[in-house]
Amino acid sequence: MVARLAAYVLGAVFLFSAVTKLIDLRRWNTQSAALGVPVRYAMPVPFVELALGSLLVGRVAPGIVAWVAIGVLVVFTLFLVRRIRQGRRPPCACFGGFSSKPIGWSHVARNVAFMAVGVLAGLG
Repeated sequence: MVARLAAYVLGAVFLFSAVTKLIDLRRWNTQSAALGVPVRYAMPVPFVELALGSLLVGRVAPGIVAWVAIGVLVVFTLFLVRRIRQGRRPPCACFGGFSSKPIGWSHVARNVAFMAVGVLAGLG
C-alpha cells in the first residue's frame, strides 16, 4: 500500500512538472538556457517526465520506473548542486511557470525528499 501511494505521489510530481513546462515551452526554454542546459538536453525533459509520471500513475512496472525516476532526480539534483556551487542561481525551471524562485539548497532538499518517495515506490 505504501509503495503504491509513493508511486502515485512521485508520478503526480513528474506529471505536474511536465505539464507546467509544456504549457509554456518558451518559458521552459528560457529558464533552462539560464540554467546552462543545452537545448538538446532541455527539449526532451518534459516528455521524459510525462512518460515517467504516466507509467508511475498507471502502475506500469512501478518498481523499475521508480528507480529510473530516482536516477533522473539524481541527475537533476547534481546539476543544481553544481550550479549553486558555481554561484549561478537563475530561476528554477523545475515546475515551469510555477518555479520562478532562484535555485538554492531548498530545491536540493526537495529533490532528496522526492528521491526518498521514489525509494518507497521502488521497494514495493
